[in-house]
Amino acid sequence: MLKRIFYLFKIARKLAASGAIKTINEIYDIPFIITSFFELISIGSKQKIINNSKQPGERLCDALSSMGTTFIKLGQFLATRPDIIGEKLTNDLIKLQDKLEPFSTSEAKKIIEKELGNIHSRNITYLSDPIAAASIAQVHIASIKVKNEVKEVAVKILRPDIEKLFNEELDALMLLAYIVENIVSKTKRLKLVEVVHLLKEITNIEMDLRFEAAAANELFENTKNDSGFNVPKIYWNYTSKRILTLDKVDGISIREEEIIKSYGVNLKELSQNLIQNFLKHAVRDGFFHGDMHQGNLFVDKKGNIIPVDFGIMGRLDKNNRKFLAEILYGFIQRDYTKVAEVHFQAGLVPQNASKEDFAQALRSVGEPIFGQSIKDISGGNLLAQLFEITEKFNMPTQTPLLLLQKTMVVVEGVARKLYPDTNIWEVSRPILEDWIKNLKGPKANIDKMINTSSEILQRIPDFPDFMDKANYALQLIAEGKLNIGVSNNKSLEIEQLKLKSLRNNIVISFLGIVIVVLLVF
Repeated sequence: MLKRIFYLFKIARKLAASGAIKTINEIYDIPFIITSFFELISIGSKQKIINNSKQPGERLCDALSSMGTTFIKLGQFLATRPDIIGEKLTNDLIKLQDKLEPFSTSEAKKIIEKELGNIHSRNITYLSDPIAAASIAQVHIASIKVKNEVKEVAVKILRPDIEKLFNEELDALMLLAYIVENIVSKTKRLKLVEVVHLLKEITNIEMDLRFEAAAANELFENTKNDSGFNVPKIYWNYTSKRILTLDKVDGISIREEEIIKSYGVNLKELSQNLIQNFLKHAVRDGFFHGDMHQGNLFVDKKGNIIPVDFGIMGRLDKNNRKFLAEILYGFIQRDYTKVAEVHFQAGLVPQNASKEDFAQALRSVGEPIFGQSIKDISGGNLLAQLFEITEKFNMPTQTPLLLLQKTMVVVEGVARKLYPDTNIWEVSRPILEDWIKNLKGPKANIDKMINTSSEILQRIPDFPDFMDKANYALQLIAEGKLNIGVSNNKSLEIEQLKLKSLRNNIVISFLGIVIVVLLVF
């Protein structure tokens, strides 16, 4: 408990000294009791000079960057949640840079030897100094022996003790969030504890590089027959929890437009290729790269796009893919009634709502967009406005679509940097048309019928047992012994109970200190 309290005060001082609290106060109007606490806790710390010429969101980026790894990650995570922090702040946090000083190459070699063992580490004949360093890991170029052949690869290595640092700081941050939520009731809408808890779960997965390797491998398998998009191959014998080894990228950063043009690559075609491949991954595969900014995209001399950093990936189920494709295509066709019907069919709009009113609301989003010039039309911004409409009709937020929307904004930004007059709708049309045709064609209907029939046949032997269980469950409900309203998120509930206990202990400890001080003085 004392350790968590220590980190709590340490984080509180960081938040105050960095100027983060002052900046957040400009955006959300923090209650006086909270700002006073942070001012008090920061006494004696070196206060950062705030550049008031910047926008509040930009200043918050600067503050989070100065606070280190945990807060950089927190900012990046919040950038995927416009439903919590709002669209404007989200767009500012997207720009948050994840760059830190690297650890030594000698330390990297020790980690490799420990993780891979003597046999595989001996097969690494060369290891460069770090070529990139971020909050969680850094990257080296290496040479490895594979079947009597030397391969040039990229090796990603976790920072020493990074898991311990993240978990300690996030535990303290969660306690702080819990205290703030309980003191200031209006902060409950921001779901602070839930946000930090979710970040902790995501980060712990991200810090097991085997999961990132699996994500890269899945994207590789999905796209290996696609033209214009090459995912680096994973070397599993040289991959562990703390090490990820994959093909070295033989290309140039997508931001180097002049060099790319010198390769003879057509920037218009490259821009179209980027958008179409992203949409293919989303609507065809339901699995897409969730962090496709310029720093994570490279281009080879043939004009192929090569992505890196597979720590943030998005996944859409078939219903969400169908929903996405039909909505975007409906807007392309300006068929707002059809888009409204898709929402109702998916059960996303309350059944007592008016379909005509909803179609009218959709028209208010679509028509202004089609009145703009080509270069101003954005599929990502369209989805953002659509989410605002859905809130007014009391529709639940589709979290997977939020990451897709933010990624779409980034992808469109990169595409337009390459070719400013890229027509997002015309580029998207063939991908969406193919998906809808495959979704509704004769083959799709036959496949659906076969799968459904197969599933029914498989379940027939279990039917008597299922009926017995159903009858027993109904009996328990009738007797009041079964509560069907219990939350499934047990880990969050357990965490909140722990936080409640810690809060009580902190209060008792504080009172004890006050009593001792009074007795002594």
